Amino acid sequence: MKLQNRFFILYTSSVLAFFQFGQLSAQELERVTGLVLADGWQAVQANCTECHSALLITQNSGSREVWESRIRWMQDTQGLQELAPELEATILDYLEEHYDQKDSTRRAPLSKHLLPENPYESNGE
Repeated sequence: MKLQNRFFILYTSSVLAFFQFGQLSAQELERVTGLVLADGWQAVQANCTECHSALLITQNSGSREVWESRIRWMQDTQGLQELAPELEATILDYLEEHYDQKDSTRRAPLSKHLLPENPYESNGE
């Protein structure tokens, strides 16, 4: 097989794999709120964006327990009404599925040798 044909096959395969992966990993977002369009998004929009922007949801993450604790905090301190158990479960299912705890939300700390000298650090004197 000619080198040119091998390159064409490799290139075509790579492009197809890239587009296939992109379609599988891309999530369709609601145009106005930016919420992932999936089961439960309307319940989240109707109940959560009544008091705050959807950005507060999309820029955060957490386990189901974390999201539930945030709901309890809003109920205890911000005037959020008690949610029907089915509605709360729908909201938590959605948040857990699409805004679950991220592996890391910050970069790794810099190595000590990369840090600037601390002018306030005492040398044991």
